[in-house]
Amino acid sequence: MEDQLRKLLMGLLAYAAQRDISPETLCRLSNITIDELQTGTRPLVAKQVGDLWLNAIHLSKDSLFGLHFGESLQLSALGIVGEIIKSSETVGGALTIAASLTHLITTAFKLEVKQHGTTFSVAFIPDSPEWQNSATAVQTLDLLMVFVIHELDGLMLKKIKPLGIHYARAIDNPAEYERVMRCQPVAEAAANIITFDQQYWNERIITANYELQSILLQKVTPTKTAPAEKQSLKNRIYNYLLANSYLGIVSLEDIAANFNISSRTLQRKLKEEGINFQQLADEARKSLAINYLKAGSYPVKEISYMLGYNELSAFTRTFKRWTGITPAIYQKNYN
Repeated sequence: MEDQLRKLLMGLLAYAAQRDISPETLCRLSNITIDELQTGTRPLVAKQVGDLWLNAIHLSKDSLFGLHFGESLQLSALGIVGEIIKSSETVGGALTIAASLTHLITTAFKLEVKQHGTTFSVAFIPDSPEWQNSATAVQTLDLLMVFVIHELDGLMLKKIKPLGIHYARAIDNPAEYERVMRCQPVAEAAANIITFDQQYWNERIITANYELQSILLQKVTPTKTAPAEKQSLKNRIYNYLLANSYLGIVSLEDIAANFNISSRTLQRKLKEEGINFQQLADEARKSLAINYLKAGSYPVKEISYMLGYNELSAFTRTFKRWTGITPAIYQKNYN
């Protein structure tokens, strides 16, 4: 568990850096160093983990930090999905295995997967009856619930919309939960549960899809380490786009909400740095397209879909505008 928890906390630091929070400051306030997190020279204590969460919330001025951190973990979800795919054939089997591994990152909740005829559900069962009084537990629950949805995205290579989201507590800003979870949440329910349509349960996992996703994982991993120096907003947004665009480019509105600022403020700040969001999105999509095409003889249509294009013709036109040639010719010439 210790190793997986450290990886999760390093991910938290990387996300904090994207939010313009100094990882070094965050660690110092939590009585830990980045080197200690990376090397594991001494065991982490519960207070250090809790303080990292609390200080992240305080420095970001974002009471939904765990929710937004979970939303940003699409790239990390791909890595875990890859390991699960090795021993799974169907979505239901993979999700059941994933639930059994939750203890590797937290003991605050265990996951229970059940089928119910036309639906199946994932329940998040707290270890302590007083969990609602723990900021760390509340943030961890948000993180886990969003992560499960993204895990299913990675398994099926499409964005999944749950049938229901139930929280056994009151929630602030339900509209933001609905945006992130893709479903209107029910607060103060009997349990913490996400419900999905049964049609997904027996859907077979296509491992070739994950191979393409792995290319993205290899490309973006260097950008996920906590930077030592403050980055410009355009670089932070660009890195976020790379890490979260394996099923289409993230919208300006979604990024602004994740960064806990308004779309107008984000646009203004980017303009001050001499660029606009569309230019960044275009550059990210071009970079991803070229890396996918260089990686092997994957169908151009599949690559087009991974980049969020509904029609191959639209991807072909755009790629030709970028490079002067079609993606098929580029792939043939490179390989």
